[in-house]
Amino acid sequence: MVCITDDRFSDDYAIEREALAGLDVEIRVFSLETEAEGVAKLRDAQALLVNQYKLTQIVIRSLPRLRVISRYGVGYDNVDVPAATAAGVWVAYVPDYASEDVSDHAVALLMACIRKIPYCDRRVREGAWNVSRELRSFRTKGRTLGIVGYGRIGSVTHRKLSGFALGRVLVHDPYVDPGLLRARGCTPCDLATLLRESDYVTIHAPLSPETRGMIGDSELRLMKPDAIIVNTARGPIIDEAALCRALEQRRIGCAGIDVFDREPPEPSSPLRGLHNVVLSGHIAWYTEESRVELRSKAALNVRAVAEGRAPPYPLNAPLARGGHE
Repeated sequence: MVCITDDRFSDDYAIEREALAGLDVEIRVFSLETEAEGVAKLRDAQALLVNQYKLTQIVIRSLPRLRVISRYGVGYDNVDVPAATAAGVWVAYVPDYASEDVSDHAVALLMACIRKIPYCDRRVREGAWNVSRELRSFRTKGRTLGIVGYGRIGSVTHRKLSGFALGRVLVHDPYVDPGLLRARGCTPCDLATLLRESDYVTIHAPLSPETRGMIGDSELRLMKPDAIIVNTARGPIIDEAALCRALEQRRIGCAGIDVFDREPPEPSSPLRGLHNVVLSGHIAWYTEESRVELRSKAALNVRAVAEGRAPPYPLNAPLARGGHE
């Protein structure tokens, strides 16, 4: 049995069914929220396709037949990978489905912040004209771009912004060879230097214990007063309360935010009322092409394990049960 833990797509799951065609499997779709629901409803699952549902150690240990967890997406912070590994369960993800789409969105958010497009749109609709006296905008030529995380998405974002005649590109990513960064025209540096010297900062790091809250009040105070920060990675990488304070106090110029600490953000979130922030609702990943690719590849991880193979995009190498190294 293949169980979809949370019904994010709300359709007939024809894409997943096609990827699993020919296998003797039943697909069940749930909208789980709590640990107790997972323990009760997933007991017969041999494979899980997971969106945002939190797969904890308690849930994983309660599923005796489980062989593979496949996460719809690049991030996997909602899956207890060590617990799955200890239980002999494969964990897989889809790391390469939306690099073009998320990088497009990061560039779009950055340009919307630079040119103040949403603010201008609102003011024109209100009857205003020539609002240049109400805001400060600067040309991109000669500016310094800072990229936090230079993996698939960060590097593609760099490629797309390379035509803007930027002055420098700073990169903070301790896992990328500094020689490679220099060969691509980037300057490797620590996070503090990147924040202090960049006019634009775009975040493309995964969420981990190391990156959670890595940009807080003290880090935001390093940034220039007209600097722009864009986050299309994971909300908790930035301390959201600290970001709100920095924007309210005009200690930074603007922010483009697609991901939030709590999703969706509370109606009372200060971010909703600020004019110097551009918001989108965790949709950077989405195009029709990426949607099909994501769902197909997530299901193909399941298919591989059902056929006795390792998944094409594994995150671990379980040994306790499942029979594969």
